[in-house]
Amino acid sequence: MSSESGTQLDVAIIGSGIIGICAAVFLTEAGRKVTVFDRTGICEETSAGNASAFAFSDVLPLAHKGMVRQLPKWLADPLGPLSIPPAYLPKLLPWLIRFWRAGAQAKYESSLAAQAGMMKLAEAEWMSLFDRSATRRMLREDGSLELYESEGEFRASLSGWAARERFGIGFRHVAGEELAALQPGLSRRFLKGTFVPGWKTADDPKLLGKAVWAYAEGLGACFERASVERVDAGRDGATLRLADGTERQAKHLVIAAGAWSHLLARPLGDRIPLETERGYNTTLPTTAFDVKRQLIFSGHGFVVTPLSTGLRVGGAVELGGLDRPPNFARSRAMLEKAGRFLPGLDPSGGREWMGFRPSMPDSLPVIGTSRLSANVVYAFGHGHLGLTQAAATGRLIRELVLGQVPAIDLRPYSPQRF
Repeated sequence: MSSESGTQLDVAIIGSGIIGICAAVFLTEAGRKVTVFDRTGICEETSAGNASAFAFSDVLPLAHKGMVRQLPKWLADPLGPLSIPPAYLPKLLPWLIRFWRAGAQAKYESSLAAQAGMMKLAEAEWMSLFDRSATRRMLREDGSLELYESEGEFRASLSGWAARERFGIGFRHVAGEELAALQPGLSRRFLKGTFVPGWKTADDPKLLGKAVWAYAEGLGACFERASVERVDAGRDGATLRLADGTERQAKHLVIAAGAWSHLLARPLGDRIPLETERGYNTTLPTTAFDVKRQLIFSGHGFVVTPLSTGLRVGGAVELGGLDRPPNFARSRAMLEKAGRFLPGLDPSGGREWMGFRPSMPDSLPVIGTSRLSANVVYAFGHGHLGLTQAAATGRLIRELVLGQVPAIDLRPYSPQRF
């Protein structure tokens, strides 16, 4: 189904990734008429190739996870966990300064509490949405295993686990036979691990997104394939200007366009410091290795996820903007490491991929109304946690559009917080 031009839409959503899809679900369930716009299709871009984790225990903002301390070592390796193309550094510098400030101890508790509050809501809303959309069969509840190569690396993780424990997140540290039982065939270089039983994954994030959209479509949501080049807003709604020269009018507008969202927000008076984390992965055939649950190699910045459609090896961060060509040497470097960590891994027959994570300096998403018009709502900037936080964001967007009291305090996620 598609909308008719020339008539005012009730709710327009720009972006058909998992955030936009979940916003469409919650709004259609509330009886609103929703039209989603995207240049490609349903969950065809970043939401198609992510690591497939529902990382509800990942409450530590990136700036507090030892990333600042690791920066010099990581940047020295052009194919390591973090890369910044030298030519892009001047443009990136303001974001990096904000990222460094976000790691200040004074901001730690407020950032941690905000992320933990979002995660608690996210888990509850996802579990309910799985049941309503009949997609629970697509959820894997095998937990995750984070791995350490030295006693020092393990000890450095303990403060983070203590912070999670304060918010009721369950885990246990493992070694020896228990570690080997959780993942047979693991290299002996890993001395210890942390098992998180509550960690979940989707059997394939693209297929899940399409299934959730099918539920929204069954409730009346519409999709229009179109590239939105600019939006304008006033007291009575918003105007979407499309690449083909046509316009659409909408009473309410939700901007959920991932890494491109800040470009649409700028004409509305909001200069939002969003940066693009380019993530890489390779999806191998399901026969490549018998991985029991998501494996997290935090010291190397990547994960290995068993999917119904393959074995996905990916992660890492390249802060390089939207326009540079992919550097698939990064995905090959992760695959080579995975072969050392999982002896016997078959690296053949893989599909390489790159996607754009929309990342904020403080690791908190942007959820709130535009400076110019309360009829325009933002839902972007989730970084590594878009799939994890999508259902919570969908509920919060519904509450903002309907003028209801939000389920959690939205001040930490304000578009104007910077």
